[in-house]
Amino acid sequence: MPLKKTAPDFILILATFLLLSIGLIMVYSASAVAANYHFSDSFFFAKRQLLFAGVGIIAMFVIMYVDYWVIKKWVKPILIICFILLIAVLIPGVGMTRNGSTSWIGVGAFSIQPSEFMKLAMIAFLAKFLSENQRYITTVKKGLLPSLSLVFIAFGLIMLQPDLGTGTVMVGTCILMIFTAGARILHFAVLGLVGVAGFVGLVISAPYRIARITSFLDPWQDPLGSGFQIIQSLYAIGPGGLFGLGLGESRQKFFYLPEPQTDFIFAVIAEELGFIGGSVILLLFALLLWRGIRVALGAPDLFGSFLAVGIISMIAIQVMINIGVVIGLMPVTGITLPFLSYGGSSLTLMLMAVGILLNISRYSKL
Repeated sequence: MPLKKTAPDFILILATFLLLSIGLIMVYSASAVAANYHFSDSFFFAKRQLLFAGVGIIAMFVIMYVDYWVIKKWVKPILIICFILLIAVLIPGVGMTRNGSTSWIGVGAFSIQPSEFMKLAMIAFLAKFLSENQRYITTVKKGLLPSLSLVFIAFGLIMLQPDLGTGTVMVGTCILMIFTAGARILHFAVLGLVGVAGFVGLVISAPYRIARITSFLDPWQDPLGSGFQIIQSLYAIGPGGLFGLGLGESRQKFFYLPEPQTDFIFAVIAEELGFIGGSVILLLFALLLWRGIRVALGAPDLFGSFLAVGIISMIAIQVMINIGVVIGLMPVTGITLPFLSYGGSSLTLMLMAVGILLNISRYSKL
């Protein structure tokens, strides 16, 4: 008997569009000065972000009305395409390098970041695997290792770019999915020790990562170098106070805070809109995640549940890491703030992910 379809989760749609609208306004506010200086067009970044938002919204609504079980059938081809793109980005002349990381492939005047789409592809793969093999998840040979093997291969390719931030989000999301599926705590403890050792090794192997750690602990040790971004971010947040300096009145966007429209957009939000504005952003994310959890609990099958868990885990991890970096609680990672930071691949991916959540919500039992 086919499942009865209902209307998609309205509150989830509302939270997404409110975050997206605030993001478009703040991308313009944060980038106008730099855009006018470099491109003689203060709307340069805002127009591109609006275009990506349009593409993402169309993708979101298409995905919302195409039954999510179709994703299960196409997991293998999607994953293969993402792996091909991850390999292609490492080929000289194909991949584009920005800020020391070769993570983009140019398409005309625009570029895509394959590692962003790998996150969603890996969530879909793991949701399919866990839904079909949950009874084995307490074992290492048939459950834990097969579920993590492709995850770590993808992580290795992402680290060759290198992009520790995106790789960390992907691995963290997959681990939360496996934990939700019922994996044993002892296995996670051992895996955690191995992960910590590997993370330390990755940090030690790259001097710039060590610099990020030391600057996180004491940014004033190198105020004009590795500690510059964190210091300028805190300089933005501090003067914001309760109500902020006012929309468009940021001082740090005048070439003090590097690329304020991307990873550090929350610092500009806190400076212009204050504690109240920052709190509204956090409440909207909390609302979105609550509705996402509700979708996962009400999904009609295990595949839908694990798919929803993966998506909300990915969003939650990115929000925590990004804001943690901005307020000085974590080292700089290069992670964008979902729906708010400038970036075509990230924004499109997030709207597609919400489209999947909305699709699952149409079959919710709650």
